[in-house]
Amino acid sequence: MEGVKEAGTSSGSSSSLVNVDLKNKQTEEFTENPSNIIRVYEHVYNDDDELEHDHHKEVFSKFVPGPLLPLRDQLEKDKDDESLRRWKEKLLGCVESDLNGQKDPEVKFHSIGIISKDLGEITISLPLKESQSGRPLFTLKEGVQYRLKPTFTVLHNIVSGLTCINTAWKGGVQVDQIKGMLGTFAPQKEAYVELLDEETAPSGIFARGIYTAKLRFEDDDKRCHLELDFSFEIKKKS
Repeated sequence: MEGVKEAGTSSGSSSSLVNVDLKNKQTEEFTENPSNIIRVYEHVYNDDDELEHDHHKEVFSKFVPGPLLPLRDQLEKDKDDESLRRWKEKLLGCVESDLNGQKDPEVKFHSIGIISKDLGEITISLPLKESQSGRPLFTLKEGVQYRLKPTFTVLHNIVSGLTCINTAWKGGVQVDQIKGMLGTFAPQKEAYVELLDEETAPSGIFARGIYTAKLRFEDDDKRCHLELDFSFEIKKKS
């Protein structure tokens, strides 16, 4: 990790050993469980220190992703470094059949789940059926807490900084917009199942009724992988 600096010889041998051990431990953690690397964003956004949180938000707002390379080129790069090659293979999984030189990642969404105390869990398969168009996909009771659960597959290349943007309107007026970071995902045959942060449905007499919404998933390059228009209803809590 770049944030770990080895102490110089003037700092004393014990300090050097502590820092080296810490660096080795962190390297081993990423080697044993490389999926940890895709949780960097979540670690930043879950920080309890508000000042640190604001600092990281400023850093990421200025972040410019590097050039995107085909997955085949990424695997070939530094191939003489045996440990790095094994790390890449472990991170990227078994994707030999997908090494077709395609540069852009593709994220295929299979379903969106809604989890809440009054609903339990319902799963909406994607794409939506024509019969589902124009009517509420689900109903929430006012004030209830709920979470969205997307299921998706990543193809061709690593998708970086996958973000969910959920915007809601009532009576033609935008009333809410929620952004949530999912993370960075390598291509693999198995589907990813993620849980977004818990949200609270609006409450009060003016909050009840039908809402229209747009669910959008995009990555660091502002590439849109899903844009879903739907409606839902908020009902009085019994």
